[in-house]
Amino acid sequence: MISVTRLDGKTYWLNPHMIESMEQTPDLTITLLSGKKIVVRDTPDEIIERIVSYRSRLGIRKQEI
Repeated sequence: MISVTRLDGKTYWLNPHMIESMEQTPDLTITLLSGKKIVVRDTPDEIIERIVSYRSRLGIRKQEI
C-alpha cells in the first residue's frame, strides 16, 4: 500500500496495483480500476516514486528487468 493525502489533509492508503490512471487538473485525480476517483494533494512524481519504492520492496522490479 502507498499513502496519499486527500485535499482535506487526511492520509489515505491505496493499493498501487489498482491504479488505472492519474490526471492533474490542477489537483491530481487518481482513477482506480473500479472506476472510483480519488483527488489528492500529492504530485504525480511523488505518487510514481512511492509506487516504484513499493514495487522494489516487493521484489517486483527485479522481475521486470
